[in-house]
Parts: sequence; structure tokens; C-alpha cells
Amino acid sequence: MIESMTGYGSATYNDDKYRIKVEIRTLNSKFLDLSYKIPKEFSEKELEIKNYLTAHLKRGKINMLIEFELSNGDTPSQVINENLFMEYYNQFKQLADKVNISNDDIFRLAVQSPDVIKTKDEEEDEPDWEVFMKVIQEAVQKCKGFRVQEGEALSKKLTDYITGISNGLDQVKKQDPVRIQNIMERIENNLNEFIGADKVDANRFEQELIYYIERLDITEEKDRLANHLKYFMEILDGAESNGKKLGFISQEIGREINTIGSKSNDATLQRSVVEMKEELEKIKEQVLNII
Repeated sequence: MIESMTGYGSATYNDDKYRIKVEIRTLNSKFLDLSYKIPKEFSEKELEIKNYLTAHLKRGKINMLIEFELSNGDTPSQVINENLFMEYYNQFKQLADKVNISNDDIFRLAVQSPDVIKTKDEEEDEPDWEVFMKVIQEAVQKCKGFRVQEGEALSKKLTDYITGISNGLDQVKKQDPVRIQNIMERIENNLNEFIGADKVDANRFEQELIYYIERLDITEEKDRLANHLKYFMEILDGAESNGKKLGFISQEIGREINTIGSKSNDATLQRSVVEMKEELEKIKEQVLNII
């Protein structure tokens, strides 16, 4: 199963403490090219985030946009324990009533009593790393899902292109015997026309003709090309996406096609070579976008 390097994924999280949004966009690149800016609250976790992105997205130009906002940024830094305040207030009021004095200072005394007003614990306001990382993971997984869908479309295209080359190879195999016969007849006709068969040693001529035909033989190239096409499809249908290996196989396919073309010495066979080259260029273009 192949994966495209083109992908997109986003994830969000909201609660009464903070809002998080992560967007990941990926494009094709020869190597892994990461671009992101970590909020200062999680700057110490940057290496962990980088390792996660590297392990799961592997290749491509990756741009991760992170929006992080604290929802309680405008709330007071101190909190009032209302229940405790009322307990103090009622007790002070009961004592004041018993001794028959004024209640004017009871509010101030209750507010200033221990633990009624407390400064917020800074640890309570610290963003939750696990929540933040889960948002990143969700965005990455959605991006990978997008890549898989794109990979399915790429796989279909590549299969069609390989089929096109295979059809061209079939035409080459069909034309090859005719090509050899035509070359032999052309040489014999030229010999008779310009020199005369009676002036040439027949045994020597036959040896030279065999040697010349062997130099134009493309049997090995046809076999190797067929094997390369088969191997390409095996990698394409494999469990792992391997764009680099597909690229290397494409180069080998190109070498065999070029050699067939250079040895062809036949217009019909050369047309098949051109058609195979055309399909191969499409493959090379698409392979660049595979992880």
C-alpha cells in the first residue's frame, strides 16, 4: 500500500482552560523537511514532537500550524472561598451579637481570615501536555489517512502506466522476429545490388551476418524489462510504501527500454519504444510524490 506525500489533517480541542488547533499540510520532497513553531508552554517537548512527526510522516515537506490560547487568561489570579467566608462571617456576627458591639468590621475580618482568599496554584493553569499531544496525534493520523487515499489514486495510475509499458513490450516481442528477418533480407539485397553474391565467400558472409545479428539481439533486454515490470508491481502492491525503491526500479526500466531502442534498427519497433518511454516519464513524475 503506497502513500502519497501530499496530505492534510487538522484537529481541535476546547475546554474551559484552553483552545488548541493543529493543522498539518504535506507536499512532496526528496527528504523530510519539517516546519512548525511550538508554543512556549511546550518548548521543552519539541524533540518529542519532532520524533513523532518523523516516525509517522517519514518524508515530504511538512508544515504544521499550531494555534494555542489560554481560555482563562482574563480571570483573576486569586480565588475566594465563598463557603469558608460565610462560615467566618456568621461566626464573627454571632460573637458580635453576644457582646453587643457593632458589625461594621465583620466583613473585613471574614475576608482576611485564613484560606478565604488564595492565590491560584500556577500548576493548575499549566496546559496539559497529554491533551496537547493527543491533538497533534489526531491531526497526524488524519493526514496519514489523506495520504493513503491519495496513494490509492496514485497506485491506479501507476498500474495503468506499467500496463502500457507491458503492452509495448508485447509489441516488441511480436515485432522482433520480423525485424531480424527484415534486417537479414536488407543486407542480402544490398550485397547483391552493390557487390554481387557470387563475389563473396558464402561461409564468411554467413559468419559476419550472424555476428551482426547477435549485436542487435534484444532477448536479454526483453527478459530484464519484463522482470523489472513485475518487480515494480510487487513493490507497488506491497504492505509498505517505498517511493525510493520504485524510483530505482524506474531507472532500470528506462535503461532496458533505451537499450532496446538503440539496438532496434526497425521503425515499427522504435515506435513501441517511444510509447514505452512516454509511459515511463509519467511513472517517474508520479513516483516523486510517493513516500
